Amino acid sequence: MGCNAIGAITRRPDLDLVGVWVHAPEKVGRDVGTLCGGEPIGVTATGDVDDLIGLRPDCVVYAASGPERDAAAVPDYVRLLEAGINVVTTSSTGLIYPPSYYAPQWRAALDAAAKAGRASLYASGIFPGFGSDQLALLLSTLSKTITRVTVTEVALNDHYPVAEVMTDAMGFARPLDFEPLLKTPGFIAMAWSAPILLMAEALGVQVSEVRGTLDRQTADRDIEVAFGTVPAGTCGAVRTRAAGVVDGREAIVVEHIIRMARDVAPDWPASEFDATYRVDIDGEPEVHCWMALGAAEGHGAGRAAMTATAMRVVNAIPFVVDAPPGLLSSLDLPNTLPRHVFG
Repeated sequence: MGCNAIGAITRRPDLDLVGVWVHAPEKVGRDVGTLCGGEPIGVTATGDVDDLIGLRPDCVVYAASGPERDAAAVPDYVRLLEAGINVVTTSSTGLIYPPSYYAPQWRAALDAAAKAGRASLYASGIFPGFGSDQLALLLSTLSKTITRVTVTEVALNDHYPVAEVMTDAMGFARPLDFEPLLKTPGFIAMAWSAPILLMAEALGVQVSEVRGTLDRQTADRDIEVAFGTVPAGTCGAVRTRAAGVVDGREAIVVEHIIRMARDVAPDWPASEFDATYRVDIDGEPEVHCWMALGAAEGHGAGRAAMTATAMRVVNAIPFVVDAPPGLLSSLDLPNTLPRHVFG
């Protein structure tokens, strides 16, 4: 994700890449262009956040990942915000709608830091992010009445390399009696409350509760993926569903289907693309829309989804820098239209 952001920033005449913070010792002191597999760009990676803060950037693109990403990221956000540096992040998906952030004490610390430094924080991505909320809200401008909004991601995530997230958090490559983080009571509802409550605020309704369910299916053969091997008989597909209840009915629904190979879980919704986002609005009129990223049949759609995730925050940088201080959601910004993308 970071390399996607670096590539986009360095090609834009309105943005200057002044520094990159890395955590692996072997990356420190290297040119970040070569770290990302390209030509040198004259920016050297640092392992010291004080070096980064000392550069006085207008904004930091935060793209770290890992099993404890928020626990590690929030202190970084606080330090950057207090230093007067705006932050756009793909790491903390719960912050796409700050009022619903699952850790009130962290939200309070972030809000205080933003006020102290007169800086802003904005989180986004593709799902959660554009595919889970803004696309549906855009389509809802066609609606006379709505009874239910359902947003769905169907993804082939064999390209995702972070093993701890895929195995311990989501349960891939584990037997079905393994208890992943996703199975923790209330976790799915918590993880997907942000897009549900963001849509509810935008549409002017109150969600009384969010209900979460988890389903998993096994692989019938060994599958080689970016984080290792998914052995036969272990989890090869995960399906989550979070439903926001409005006036006693499940009215705003977020579904997430992830596979390690296309033929796992053949009875679940599928797509010929590696990343497909669907919006279904029941009401007057009925609205059914799907969006795919990348080419069909495994020709880089996974990379396309990662690029789209990074661009949601990179393209937002000028708007976040110009925004009033605070914790922002997509409802606080205009359309974050890209600049300098043609050519």
